Amino acid sequence: MAQDKKLVEQITDMEVDFAKWFTDVCKKAELIDYSSIKGMFILRPYGYAIWENFQKILDEKFKECGHENVYLPMLIPESLLQKEKDHVEGFAPECAWVTMGGSEKLEERYCIRPTSETLFCEHYANIIHSHRDLPKLYNQWCSVLRWEKTSRPFLRHREFLWQEGHTMHATAEEAIEETERMFNIYADFCENYLAMPVVKGRKTDKEKFSGAEATYTVECMMHDKKALQAGTSHYFGDGFAKAFDITFTGKDNKPHHPFQTSWGVSTRLIGGVIMTHGDNNGLVLPPRIAPTQVIIIPVAQHKEGVIAANQAVMDRLKAVGIRVKMDVSDQSAGWKFAEYEMKGVPLRLEMGPKDMEKNQCVLVRRDNGEKSFVSLDGIEETVKTMLDAVQQGLFDKAKRNLEDNTYACSTVEEVKEKMATQGGFAKTMWCGDEACELKMKEIAGVSSRCIPLEQEHLGDVCPICGKPAKHMVYWGVAY
Repeated sequence: MAQDKKLVEQITDMEVDFAKWFTDVCKKAELIDYSSIKGMFILRPYGYAIWENFQKILDEKFKECGHENVYLPMLIPESLLQKEKDHVEGFAPECAWVTMGGSEKLEERYCIRPTSETLFCEHYANIIHSHRDLPKLYNQWCSVLRWEKTSRPFLRHREFLWQEGHTMHATAEEAIEETERMFNIYADFCENYLAMPVVKGRKTDKEKFSGAEATYTVECMMHDKKALQAGTSHYFGDGFAKAFDITFTGKDNKPHHPFQTSWGVSTRLIGGVIMTHGDNNGLVLPPRIAPTQVIIIPVAQHKEGVIAANQAVMDRLKAVGIRVKMDVSDQSAGWKFAEYEMKGVPLRLEMGPKDMEKNQCVLVRRDNGEKSFVSLDGIEETVKTMLDAVQQGLFDKAKRNLEDNTYACSTVEEVKEKMATQGGFAKTMWCGDEACELKMKEIAGVSSRCIPLEQEHLGDVCPICGKPAKHMVYWGVAY
């Protein structure tokens, strides 16, 4: 395969330069291209097809929970944005402003949405009047703009695609239940579709979303041992409702403020898939989200009957819902093998004249390179079983990476040493004081990733200040 790989442009080995490897994969697997504006990327068809699969899966899950899709404007009047002080302060450095309409200066600046809480609140104030109007379970698929100083494909775009859910509830209990439900949907999506094991937890007050009472997060470990925040769900209490004067008449005929949530994931997750599963031959895609699950490469396709026989197999696989394509271009077989390996297609199916005589084909797994000769009888179930094996194999490998690179530490010096020499996650006890959180970052160079829902008792005192510990916390270097 090393010789075949020379037939396509090679990528930088991740052990040499992980950042360059990542960019090479994004470009050479034809996921993304650069535009003339820094930080604004072009999603090419293959990259967008992955996002479409994300959308399809998540949209179905949201609708099963009763959510409805809406679309709100992309511009937010400055006066509206200013209504929630903590929220606007959190986003102020990243806001982009529209000041001209045509050739005329606008009377008020408009912010291009960095997120849409304020717009939803304005709308909810107009349509929520009675307890009968609740809950409101809305979701929006859109792009947002955040004027990042530095940019990287998928991980840090100025404009990126995402979904943002915004819901209103009559009681705090209902809103908290919604926050946790959506948080668990994200965790399930990461693990069971993206094959990315997660640490589920709650953000510290320092790291939570601007204006939220609580932020829940799913944290994943990438191949280079850094953390990726893969999805967040926020409980706002009634703070936004008070700021925007949203009230409803309760069953007691008295006015009340509703309780709010928001939650979202973005195209950043595609970057997570690349950095969790990719290797030095390129992209590796979990079958459940791969645009093409099986690529068929006819061998000696110029010989009579070969293309027709491969077409028959493709038709059988398509008929049972497998996403399959066949390459009958005039490129060499070696070039095709390397090309689809680069693109991360989970399974390669090869069949030539000798295979046809034996009523068989060859299946090659992208995740481990394993080659199998299998009968064409029952090929549909054979391929389904192998796709499931690839999906599970990717999850198991990523799970080992997470477990093998998570360290229980009892001192700040131990955290510093582990992060400097090994990377990964350190878990320690913590007193809950923000000063200690900042001290850990100063000394060990890590930020708090989350207070995990599954707590472990690693000691009685905070390793930073020696005071009684309140929580166990995960620390790490994040993207």
